[in-house]
Amino acid sequence: MKAETFADVFDALADTPKEAANLKARADLLTAIRDRVKRWGVPEGEAAGRLGITRPRLNDLTRGKLDKFSLDALVNIAAAARLDIEIRVKEIA
Repeated sequence: MKAETFADVFDALADTPKEAANLKARADLLTAIRDRVKRWGVPEGEAAGRLGITRPRLNDLTRGKLDKFSLDALVNIAAAARLDIEIRVKEIA
């Protein structure tokens, strides 16, 4: 059996390149939001309030439960966290 190699873990996990791209974008947003919340250094309830989400939802976010968040939801949460979102599009080599 020949071993497959992948550019990153999302390419290995996803069934299609479209799914991998979605996973990558969601992971980047989730990580940025989680980092912002950590820098705030406030209690969970206050952080959840700033983001406009519930504490259980914040818990999912801080624990990296990517499957619980759509790209759209993460964009909205990032905006609530006052993060500037920039989308870069480039051709695949």
